[in-house]
Amino acid sequence: MVQKAKILLVDDRPENLLALEAILSALDQTLVRASSGEEALKALLTDDFAVILLDVQMPGMDGFETAAHIKRRERTRDIPIIFLTAINHGPHHTFRGYAAGAVDYISKPFDPWVLRAKVSVFVELYMKNCQLREQAALLRLQLEGGGHGGHAKESAGLLAELSARLAAVEEQAEALSKQLDDDSADAAAVATAAHLERKLTGLRRALDALEPGTGGPTPLPSQS
Repeated sequence: MVQKAKILLVDDRPENLLALEAILSALDQTLVRASSGEEALKALLTDDFAVILLDVQMPGMDGFETAAHIKRRERTRDIPIIFLTAINHGPHHTFRGYAAGAVDYISKPFDPWVLRAKVSVFVELYMKNCQLREQAALLRLQLEGGGHGGHAKESAGLLAELSARLAAVEEQAEALSKQLDDDSADAAAVATAAHLERKLTGLRRALDALEPGTGGPTPLPSQS
């Protein structure tokens, strides 16, 4: 069963959260509400999220301050943040959003289809990263097992399965990269996809090194 991605929705107004849930429900992922910056930071302590939709204007800790806290934490610094705002103070205000670490900055009222499409890109990137971590975990098991003695057949079978599963992820990642290029997507999304492809290449090299007749295993790519 495929694990669903979690999307964090941060807004102090319940009606806005309800509207976001209605727009994003078609993605069939897990939507998590937070009614303040403090509540959002608390949710981020325990759960992993594919993307954060963050309202700028909130009482107490506003969106900019919340984003700054998110980017300071090692666990959460790489989570994409999409700022949502009902006000527009011109380029300086928008620049402040990007400076705070946002990958996008959308003014309300926004086009529901556009927002859903943007979020879906980051959900897909997140899912590909999760698949990559699973492949790496299986490869580590293979390295620890060593493929000695009576386990040779099992090892060969696991290598074949890993290779097939990795090939599927590679194909999906390539298609996603082409989609991002075609759509002139956000630079952050393109950079994330490129980072994923680099990790896939490293994992493929490590897997190929385990095949019979090679010089032995190579170090696994970093999962950071």
